[in-house]
Amino acid sequence: MVGSAPTVLAAAVAARTDRIRVGTGGVMLPNHRPLVVAEQFGVLESLYPGRIDMGLGRSVGFTNGVRRALGVEKDAAEDFTTQVQELLGYLRGTSPDRVHARPGEGLRIPPYILAVGEGAAIAAALGLPVVLAARPDSASILEDYRSTFRPSAWAPEPYVILAVTAAVADSTEAARQLLLPEAWASAYSRTRGVFPPLQADVPAELTAREQEYFDNALRGQIYGTPADVDETLTDLVRRTAADELLITTNAFDRAALLANYAALAKLTG
Repeated sequence: MVGSAPTVLAAAVAARTDRIRVGTGGVMLPNHRPLVVAEQFGVLESLYPGRIDMGLGRSVGFTNGVRRALGVEKDAAEDFTTQVQELLGYLRGTSPDRVHARPGEGLRIPPYILAVGEGAAIAAALGLPVVLAARPDSASILEDYRSTFRPSAWAPEPYVILAVTAAVADSTEAARQLLLPEAWASAYSRTRGVFPPLQADVPAELTAREQEYFDNALRGQIYGTPADVDETLTDLVRRTAADELLITTNAFDRAALLANYAALAKLTG
């Protein structure tokens, strides 16, 4: 996790860059009031016009304690469609209650739905671009998204960003080693309800439940030499017809992580 406040982090990144687009991945809308989110993005777009993308997700707090602290219930995600419509209404100036986002109203801030399963169906129904994690069932989800997409003022046709985790190194094993700390952190969080800081080494022995989550965290991730990863990513785009790839890597070794991103930039550049 880079930061728990995506809009604050987006502001920091945008302030230190000049040309790149900066997006959130993402603001979990069930945990926030749509008007507040609209105005936060209105401020970002006003400060950095034409460079802000609004990524919205439907997850709620990870544990009962977190949900209580946020003041939301476990089923808050069920209202996601309504929340997105309310948020977009503030940006378009069509709020039925005559509430105005200041700033925000009238600004063109591209929205993206971060989706797993049902989220893609919501994006299709609302006519919004979708960001979907690359998984074994991605092909069927994308087929449904494209076939049921309803054009909107935000997107005239389906738009797919496929999110993948990829690691590049001089050898396949070295690239895999980069991914192990985050896989262990994922397994730890699933079995203990809290995300730990990344650590250099994975425990030598895991419980059966930890091992299951650890293996699941690695499943579908892409790693290897530059040539191997380039071939895999190219094939992935061919099979899914994705419009963009969103590639992330998280590793304990900062120097290796930067080298990884430099190598990935050469592949995608």
